[in-house]
Amino acid sequence: MGRSVAMALLFILVFSLSAVQKAEVMDHRAQVRLSDAAGHDVGEVSFIDEGGTVRVIVGLQGLPSGWHGFHIHGVGDCTPPAHTSAGGHFNPAGRNHPEHAGDLPLLYVVSDGTVDMSFKTDRFALADLFDADGSAVIIHANPDNYANIQSRYRSSADGAPESGPDSATLATGDAGARIACGVVSR
Repeated sequence: MGRSVAMALLFILVFSLSAVQKAEVMDHRAQVRLSDAAGHDVGEVSFIDEGGTVRVIVGLQGLPSGWHGFHIHGVGDCTPPAHTSAGGHFNPAGRNHPEHAGDLPLLYVVSDGTVDMSFKTDRFALADLFDADGSAVIIHANPDNYANIQSRYRSSADGAPESGPDSATLATGDAGARIACGVVSR
């Protein structure tokens, strides 16, 4: 009888440790399944906490080729078709674009509609993405200009700047419509 109890306790201990280890791994990783405006799956983005930086791994398909804005947005809601429910860029420090914590590098979609890339960022900690209203990843129709002054801000007469970026450029980098969205989850 003593041996059976010892085996049962050992089983419980091993099961408990694996559950704790699994929870620790989940605390260091987040996933995002992205869907387009029609609800079709376009792939996944993973976030991995690497102690001071976050590795972002992107694997997407079925997207229009070319450059696209790629951001974390401040609300974990992806109501189609426009995905405006995800709010603006993730920006806890209240900075202008391109200094938002959610401003990520441009995505380049190759001619077959796929993206495979990985990069590190120190603009946010993984835990930051799980605030009270969550976070979402958005892919935009156009490239992000990172709030650089575009030709539309120049006078036609001499090319000198008429004004700086407007509020839309400072908020979004003129990245255009939201063509895919996914909520960040553990």
